[in-house]
Amino acid sequence: MQVILLERVAKLGQMGDVVKVRDGFARNFLLPQGKALRATDANKASFEDQKAQLEARNLETKKEAEALAEKLDGTTYVVIRSASDAGALYGSVTPRDIADVVTAEGFSVDRRQVILDAPIKNLGLHGLTVVLHPEVSANISVNVARSPEEAELQASGKSIQELAAEAEAEAEFEIAELFDEIGAASDEDADL
Repeated sequence: MQVILLERVAKLGQMGDVVKVRDGFARNFLLPQGKALRATDANKASFEDQKAQLEARNLETKKEAEALAEKLDGTTYVVIRSASDAGALYGSVTPRDIADVVTAEGFSVDRRQVILDAPIKNLGLHGLTVVLHPEVSANISVNVARSPEEAELQASGKSIQELAAEAEAEAEFEIAELFDEIGAASDEDADL
């Protein structure tokens, strides 16, 4: 099916382009979302009449998105989840969870705007992209931790595995000291 794009669509084209797409993609996504019109002669004429208005509206929304991206770019958000000692989450962090955290901080972000390369299934700092407009995006990071204190430690640069290794080494050292004290005490008893 031939359609006229009413806005820029990633991997498809710019506003005003007449592109050929699969019927299902047009019927189920582009047409209901208002991103395209069927490429009929009447719609082509209608688009030419509305082109200036569409470009002005697109420019206005792009400026708003750029202002929001400037504030949002480079920010870090903390998500608290339960996880195993090895750092594996019991479940995963979804785009909806991230959108809720960002919205709670005062930014209006929808779950469909959050782009995850892969599901977040372990503790740590994770970078991701928020698409605010077809031409504007912002990079944020999400700090997934078991507690706010752990989130602060992760933000300072330590990983969960490093913290667990340090705690284990400290426990082994304390046990070794305890056995040394017990051994010294038994040697004193043997001398008596």
